[in-house]
Amino acid sequence: MNYIYIVKCADGTLYCGWTNHLKERVAAHNAGKGAKYTKGRRPVELVYYEEFETKEEAMRREFRLKRLPREKKLQLIAGKPAAETDRPGISQNIGDTPAAD
Repeated sequence: MNYIYIVKCADGTLYCGWTNHLKERVAAHNAGKGAKYTKGRRPVELVYYEEFETKEEAMRREFRLKRLPREKKLQLIAGKPAAETDRPGISQNIGDTPAAD
């Protein structure tokens, strides 16, 4: 399975990425081995993710999410998608992180 995810950093900013191992990727961010952006903004908290069958689908979705303004990302996290944030993948609000990647 492939995922796009949004983490909330300790300074309140949001970071969006994609991975095929969600739990490990969040752990890497918190260990300072994830993205350069999150390294100095730890700890991070997983606040949203979507599942995709292919890497290409996840990467396309990540590209679209990164272009959204913060307010639209917050709406998505809150479960209120607007037209440009409609979820093409299987989305999950946090609390139901996948058991296995």
